Amino acid sequence: MSDTPHIAVVDDEAQIREAVGEYLELHGFEVSLADGGEALRAIMAAGKPLDLVILDLNMPGEDGLTIARYLREHSNVGIVILTAAGQTLDRIIGLEIGADDYMGKPFDLRELLARIKSVLRRVATDSPAPGNEAGEDEVKIGRLVLNTASHKLFDEDGEEIQLTSMEYDLLQVFAGNANRVLNRDELLDLSHSQNSDPFDRSIDVRIARLRRKIEKDPSKPQILKTIRGAGYMFVPAAEG
Repeated sequence: MSDTPHIAVVDDEAQIREAVGEYLELHGFEVSLADGGEALRAIMAAGKPLDLVILDLNMPGEDGLTIARYLREHSNVGIVILTAAGQTLDRIIGLEIGADDYMGKPFDLRELLARIKSVLRRVATDSPAPGNEAGEDEVKIGRLVLNTASHKLFDEDGEEIQLTSMEYDLLQVFAGNANRVLNRDELLDLSHSQNSDPFDRSIDVRIARLRRKIEKDPSKPQILKTIRGAGYMFVPAAEG
């Protein structure tokens, strides 16, 4: 990631994308504006890499979910999706596709800025220094290793397993509360999911995605165990 992160604001409402773009430019970001998927792909083809995309879901023609799926299939760019009130299902689908965070409309620009900074920290491309020995910055996740300094997860061969920022936040919460049962409300609070409520199913979506990445058999999870009627428990010593 460059010293000046490049952010694309994709929204068919000119007033929203221009207001967000101007606000981000005032805070030192390089910003490109797009009214849909075609304009976004033109920005991507222009040469300068994108670090993050702010993406409205409810757009005519090619909707935001289709664009998010394209972005995740072709890049590791950060994705913050914008959803209107009542779009819970679309928001959950966005998380399943691999969005890093979401905000509901209307939104506060200051909170959006905070979320953007959080996502950018997660998608920074700096890797741990070669030869770095296991230490306090590394947490065993079954047969895997979570490096909390680089915010990255590695398999037993040292290959990175891609995590969205929301998945990383949740995994970090579990790592800091090993062998302790956490209910959905606690997980939402500890992972800073400020847009969520205790009945929000996005936690379950993220846990399902994490299990596909860290468990040998996600249908019979051993590392992120479901404690019926209570919540979830992280068992670091399990082999998955």
